[in-house]
Amino acid sequence: MADSVRLELLESVLEAVSVGAIVLDADRRVVLWNKWMSRHSGCAAHEALGSDLFELLPELRGTRVQAAVTQALQNNFSSLLSQTLNRSPFPLYSNPAAQARGERMQQAVAVTPLTLPDARHCLIQLSDVSLAAGREKLLREQTELLRMQTFSDGLTGIANRRAFDVAIDREVRRAKRGGGKVSLLMIDIDYFKPYNDHYGHQQGDQCLIQVSSALQALLQRSVDMLARYGGEEFAVILPDNDAHQAMQMARTLHQRVLSLALPHEYAGGPDKQVTVSIGIATLAADRQAEVPALIGAADHALYDAKRQGRNRIVAAPPELL
Repeated sequence: MADSVRLELLESVLEAVSVGAIVLDADRRVVLWNKWMSRHSGCAAHEALGSDLFELLPELRGTRVQAAVTQALQNNFSSLLSQTLNRSPFPLYSNPAAQARGERMQQAVAVTPLTLPDARHCLIQLSDVSLAAGREKLLREQTELLRMQTFSDGLTGIANRRAFDVAIDREVRRAKRGGGKVSLLMIDIDYFKPYNDHYGHQQGDQCLIQVSSALQALLQRSVDMLARYGGEEFAVILPDNDAHQAMQMARTLHQRVLSLALPHEYAGGPDKQVTVSIGIATLAADRQAEVPALIGAADHALYDAKRQGRNRIVAAPPELL
């Protein structure tokens, strides 16, 4: 095959491929600009040829693209630009509608040195990875949604029992390792079965949502966690809270539920409204108890609160841990 035919064939291939191809000479001037580049940049080949790439596209100055071109022309080094750090370095658009919206094509960019008989050149190859990036984003969003569903209670939207188990194990281990402390509150809505039987399960669900929302709103620290422990029972993990601080928080939460003034015809008290009982347990720095002991102590305190008449707060004695 004659050289002229080979050259013509090569040019045809470069025009037909679904990637952008730019060839620069040693002075960074464009000597090849294929149809893909013309189509997605809006700059025709006759406008690009002979131009300094960084005068033609001044926004590329000082970027990783310019550094890669310099490395290719001066040091004969190839470069593959990180898509995470260089998502859309060239002003390219997948279609006119995307250009009208200002949505640049996400690109994969490779810069390769070309050693020709007369001088060194470099090839810049660009690929449209917008679709793949979109799929990756969708996958991340679906993964996050699945994670949220896995660790969130479907009714109230707060953390569920699985999330609680992970968090309490982490915080107890952290407290023991660092000589710190952690407090746990177990909270139960009083007389909830009679409430459900009288008002119906739909109203019972609304009660759970209102109570959990009120409790969640009072937890200001990101490390604090409210979880639905099961049924009408909630748990609050308070890292770095001693017994006194835990009691203060319990009183605040208890009062907040009272302030909701949710009617409850079969409540035990004279006000006929929804109330909660709270059990508190604190793992201090000098205690080496494990997670089951902490939960057991808080549960024991909650049981005592209910045995004493409900609508009250009881702290577990230190010797239980």
